[in-house]
Amino acid sequence: MSDSDPNQRLGRYAETPVAGEIVRAFVPPPLPPKPQIDMLALLDRLSLAERALGRLDGITMLLPRQELFLYMYVRKEAVLSSQIGGAQAH
Repeated sequence: MSDSDPNQRLGRYAETPVAGEIVRAFVPPPLPPKPQIDMLALLDRLSLAERALGRLDGITMLLPRQELFLYMYVRKEAVLSSQIGGAQAH
C-alpha cells in the first residue's frame, strides 16, 4: 500500500499460512492515523455527545428498573434495522 493510496486509513488484507491453509487477515493501519484527525474540528460534536450521555446517565438514575429502559432502546433499534432491511416487525 503506497502513501498516495486514498484508502490508506482503512487498512488492508494480508494473506498468511495457518495450519497448511492460506487465510486472509485484516491488518488495520498503525496509530496514530495519517493524516492526523483534527480534534479541534470535532470539538463541538464531541461536546454535544458528552452532554447527551450525561443526560442519559442522569435519567437512568431516576428509573426504578434500568433494564426495561435499555430493552426499549434495543427493541427500537431492532425494529429500525429490520425496516432498513425491508422486513416488517410488529
